[in-house]
Amino acid sequence: MEVGIVSYGAYVPRYRIKPEEIGRIWGVDGKAMGKGLMINQKSVPSPDEDVVTIATEAARFMMARVPEVDPQDIGAIYVGSESHPYAVKPTATIVAESIEATPAMTAADLEFACKAGTAGIQACMGLVGSGMVRYGVAIGADTSQGAPGDALEYSASAGGAAYLIGSENVIAKINRTLSFTTDTPDFWRREGQPYPLHGGRFTGEPAYFRHVTSAAKMMLDAMGTQPSDYDHAVFHQPNGKFPTRVAKQLGFTPEQIQYGLLTPEIGNTYSGAVPLGLASILDHAKPGDRIFVTSYGSGAGSDAFDITVTDAISGYKRDRAPVLEKILADPVYVDYGIYAKFKEKIVMPE
Repeated sequence: MEVGIVSYGAYVPRYRIKPEEIGRIWGVDGKAMGKGLMINQKSVPSPDEDVVTIATEAARFMMARVPEVDPQDIGAIYVGSESHPYAVKPTATIVAESIEATPAMTAADLEFACKAGTAGIQACMGLVGSGMVRYGVAIGADTSQGAPGDALEYSASAGGAAYLIGSENVIAKINRTLSFTTDTPDFWRREGQPYPLHGGRFTGEPAYFRHVTSAAKMMLDAMGTQPSDYDHAVFHQPNGKFPTRVAKQLGFTPEQIQYGLLTPEIGNTYSGAVPLGLASILDHAKPGDRIFVTSYGSGAGSDAFDITVTDAISGYKRDRAPVLEKILADPVYVDYGIYAKFKEKIVMPE
């Protein structure tokens, strides 16, 4: 059975803050910090935006592009995030209700740091491929956290993307997926803590680079391919530096990652990072294009995908929802005070 992407949708908040504005508050050269991380600006969720609203908007855009799909045929919805608004109360059920997919379905929230969205895609692939459901929805979305003054504050942002997985009218066939996972504690947040902690340089090696390169090499070996066989590639992007470096290490060119590399302009959307990068690639994809995908989640693991764009994308109603280029086209910049208020780093007295 051919299983793959039937539709997709993406959403990123409109507000932005620049690294130099963050650095101004903490007496740090924010411009140099941004240059080192390859981040020019990052998205900021407004006070009424959270993972529920971001996931819902992305899912509605996804469904708008396939009006022929009955939401009642969706048998599973998984929302991957590390910033669900409720500790006990699923995000997935709210999103399911918003796209009228309830009640004959299964729903759950997933968490695996920044790769929970791609883990949802794998789960949906299994359910669709086994015949248990006709369609599954996988969403990766976050309003990521960074403690005041911490290096994460320069990158942690907000956004997400939704994918309808099925076996009919597939616009991008998922040829294969595999994963590489170990217990590597590079990044964590304990119950009740508002901000995560991280292992500094340890988050690069042996965390990010070991897992991404291992999963990527496993996929290339499994498919008998090499980087030059792909038109596009997207790697997890906690900043602009890591994915650029890992692409070069693996043999991918800057041209292959240009559409998927969004972090320099929107920051690190955590669970939304690779789903958004893939959405940007699909915004530009044409029949026959081959896409290489490798996500990463701290703790730690990577999911790799080999994807081929099908002829069905020619008739796909992409223009029924805004593409990322349009979503990102008209940002509104805020100063640190507004940013801190929006992120509830400062709270007005009652």
